[in-house]
Amino acid sequence: MAGVEVGRGGAAVGGGGRPVAVEPFVRGAAWPAGADASYPRADPSDNARLPIDTWGAAQLPVGVRLELTGDAAAIDLDYRTATDDFGFRGEGAGTCFTVVRADAVVDEQPAVLGAGTVRLTVAGPGDRAIVYLPEGMKPTVDAIHPVGGRIAPAPAQPRWLCYGDSIAEGWIAAGPAGAWPAVAGRVFGLDVVNLGYAGAARGEIVSAEHLAGIAADVISISHGTNCWTRIPHSAGQVRENLRSFLAIVRAGHPGVPIVVCSPVVRPDAEATPNRLGATLADLRAAIEDAARAHIDAGDALTSLVLGAPVIDPVHLADGVHPGDEGHRMIAASFGAAVREAFDDCAPDLHGDPDPDPDPDPDE
Repeated sequence: MAGVEVGRGGAAVGGGGRPVAVEPFVRGAAWPAGADASYPRADPSDNARLPIDTWGAAQLPVGVRLELTGDAAAIDLDYRTATDDFGFRGEGAGTCFTVVRADAVVDEQPAVLGAGTVRLTVAGPGDRAIVYLPEGMKPTVDAIHPVGGRIAPAPAQPRWLCYGDSIAEGWIAAGPAGAWPAVAGRVFGLDVVNLGYAGAARGEIVSAEHLAGIAADVISISHGTNCWTRIPHSAGQVRENLRSFLAIVRAGHPGVPIVVCSPVVRPDAEATPNRLGATLADLRAAIEDAARAHIDAGDALTSLVLGAPVIDPVHLADGVHPGDEGHRMIAASFGAAVREAFDDCAPDLHGDPDPDPDPDPDE
């Protein structure tokens, strides 16, 4: 399996540094290991074309997790971690292995720096156990050992590519399991590949090419905040960038639904011009205009979700990023739109019954 794409909705790709036996359980990893990243979130063979901040974020295995079923009471994970420097995100970047079943935490155990083994309770309600990794420590899982029963890889779910910035990456939820894409993946039954790049994600063409080149069943695009001040953009730049971004992603995925989500509220940016004269409100309008123009040009598989009404300033834990409640609210809005787009486009892919399997021709 190493180095081979499993396919739409399937398990992740293998690669050097990632044991083949673990791969069937891995979710959220779309590329093989490379460039010193076990679970890179951008193409490691193409990292030299990415902005340095994008590749820096992509080396963290955000959203990468294990998903399993079975009757085992627990599992032992052999693992190794590469760092305990969590940067600006702090411990919310992930310092523990967290097991979630039926959207409830059933166990959480701290990780150690270097090599270690951790025992995790996986028994509980729901049809699958999801094990979130201490992603801020750059972990690699070397082996999985069932305890008191058997385990198997969880059944495949529709693969969702979630492109965005630090909000998609999960800042500043209490831990990886609380990031809005992780919550939405659990609630709406989607295999999320988190392509949220903190401090980056400005609609770069290289990122569009990466999305266009990997398997997907549904795609979301939610960026714009870092176009306000991180690298200032004008409204015209943002509009044209998104037009080009959508064209490239659509060329790579002609039959896949795309959901564009405009930026959520950010009080300090809404009415404050950047050095090119654009407020966040201006940039949000440019994103929405570009998405509508793309749809009006004939792309019936693209839809738009307005970000401004989704949360209120009170839900921003630091004035920029949502806390846990805000992430759940974004998951409820953006995640529902992503699932609805998939359901409307491809009911045959997830087993919807024929409403009239044997119609009477005389009716």
